[in-house]
Amino acid sequence: MTPAQPGHGVLRYGLMPVHGYDVASAVVLRMLDEEDGLGGRARGLGPGEPVPYGVRPVLVAPSTVYGIAMVETIVQGWPAGIVPKPWLVVVADVPARPAPAARYRLRALGGRLAGTAYLPYLPVLRSVEQPEDALADAVVARAGARLRAQLEGK
Repeated sequence: MTPAQPGHGVLRYGLMPVHGYDVASAVVLRMLDEEDGLGGRARGLGPGEPVPYGVRPVLVAPSTVYGIAMVETIVQGWPAGIVPKPWLVVVADVPARPAPAARYRLRALGGRLAGTAYLPYLPVLRSVEQPEDALADAVVARAGARLRAQLEGK
């Protein structure tokens, strides 16, 4: 197997929703996949599926205490040294900061993650049938650009 390297159409992100595959996870997957317009840069990984060699693991969780507690469980069992530290994308479930217990857990997990990115509350996600419909929204498109820039360290 050859390692995934940065470039057009090369798999770069392995997305792992921690709370099930929902519209927010699907939109994050599309946000990471559409950076160059060619696609093929991000792929959803199922429960227990290994992270492909050279691919950045990305956990996606809602900003709820339950969602962050699930992240904590996953990170505690993460095969450190074998698989790179995962990025965490926290998707706001309401237009407010995460609850204090969720913020506490996020701070405690900081050293076990490659980084944490926050996706703001996006009301359009409540009314779309397909993730592609959400990406047509200007607010979602800007949030996607910021997310990609943060994961790329720009």
